[in-house]
Amino acid sequence: MKNLLYCFLFFSQIAFAQKAIPKQDFSLPKITNAKPRNIIFIFSDDHRYDFMGFTGKVPWLETPNLDRLAREGAHCQNAFVTTSLCSPSRATILTGMYAHEHTVVDNFSPEPQNLTYFPQYLQKAGYQTALFGKWHMGDEDDNPRKGFDTWVSFRGQGTYYNPTLNINGKSQKFENEAYTPEVLTDFALDFLKNRDKSKPFFAYISHKSVHSDFSPAKKDLYKYHGKSIPYPSTRFLSHSQAPLQQGVNQQDIPQWVRNQRFSHHGVDYAYHGRVSMDTIFWRYCETLYSVDAAIGRVLNYLDESGLAESTLVVYASDNGFYFGEHGFIDKRSMYEESMRIPLLVRCPEIIKAGTKMPQVVQNIDFPSTFLDAAGLQPPPQMRGKSFLPILTQKETKWKDKIFYEYYWEHDFPQTPTMFGVRTDRYKYIFYHGLWDINELYDLQNDPQELNNLIRSPQHEQIAKELQKEVFDWLEQTNGLQIPLKRPVRKRIDHQFKGTY
Repeated sequence: MKNLLYCFLFFSQIAFAQKAIPKQDFSLPKITNAKPRNIIFIFSDDHRYDFMGFTGKVPWLETPNLDRLAREGAHCQNAFVTTSLCSPSRATILTGMYAHEHTVVDNFSPEPQNLTYFPQYLQKAGYQTALFGKWHMGDEDDNPRKGFDTWVSFRGQGTYYNPTLNINGKSQKFENEAYTPEVLTDFALDFLKNRDKSKPFFAYISHKSVHSDFSPAKKDLYKYHGKSIPYPSTRFLSHSQAPLQQGVNQQDIPQWVRNQRFSHHGVDYAYHGRVSMDTIFWRYCETLYSVDAAIGRVLNYLDESGLAESTLVVYASDNGFYFGEHGFIDKRSMYEESMRIPLLVRCPEIIKAGTKMPQVVQNIDFPSTFLDAAGLQPPPQMRGKSFLPILTQKETKWKDKIFYEYYWEHDFPQTPTMFGVRTDRYKYIFYHGLWDINELYDLQNDPQELNNLIRSPQHEQIAKELQKEVFDWLEQTNGLQIPLKRPVRKRIDHQFKGTY
């Protein structure tokens, strides 16, 4: 009887999870007059928006191939994610839905089986589709997923060296210090060279880099070691003993922010103190340099094959990364360095070289953009819009606000559930489930987010209006119920020496 009750509860939960996802339209989207373009989507991990050579943020950082994409194509200067976390961000890119809709809200639960991914539409339209690299929805599962004719992936976060890859359903171990970004690029180039030339292609090259533990190619190790590090001025502001600074509202820094600096994701106990902040910074940049070289191999192939002019190449990351801002490392929260990402787009036939796009775009817009490039209209469940008309200057009207969400995680409980909205000028952050203070920033006058205006009488009406925007958005997109996930793995608790 006990086992029957357990089975009933288990399958009831699955049924509820499936029901919670809006019904999706899998009929082929309408075809436009646009030419179906070849598409290469190069995706990195934890790459923050300003760590590219051409931005000048880190004077000694070299990214010649990313610089080339910006020079020959477009730099989308205000690109963001809807959730700054690997799996939710990836699910949003594949589905065009918010995390509370697709319900992939953490890094460990498998994705629901009734989701529809945009490559499935490309397949139906005659595209050859391929994925090379990180999938990371369901921590231990590297099996081929729907929507891809060619599949080369690994479990969870994978490794930087000597990876074990699932190649179209068969496992293969690589040895002799094989570097994963180079191995993935080898597979991608093999696919491009041996594809059916009569059909368009979509190649999704999804690198592990630059996720911790940061590891460059062996030849690039120590390339930047000892370089002067441009740490942010906000690195110590959240410390309880930090001296008061004129013009900075230290009183209204949330308590959870103050506490996090001493956690796994804080500057005072970064990654449990296994390595110094300086080493983290140098290794991150060295790893980025190595993955930039892998990107260069793909660009070189496009040149050699005559595909460079007509192929849409998009480079982006799944989220940003802190290097001391507000006392943080890592990502997850809604400050700029976490939710903002690099986004470079090149297609010389339609995008003018050196284009700078100031409009805000989000990862939720990516699938609609890819379908647009394929000559397809996005299906109803996709919340985003194609930004190709903005890049090609065919349209000027665009969204004036973006929304953000993050859900508390069992493994990293120091960051709370939050919802927010960002306009061109203001950012409002609402925290759920903790006794603390919300946040409001004037990004025009305070781009570093130093002065929380939530208690400012002059900004009270703005805060009320933005809070209404947040809850209107959640209500309109069926987001007023937090999607809970059953713990799916054991984690060692280092403090109590147990598992749960």
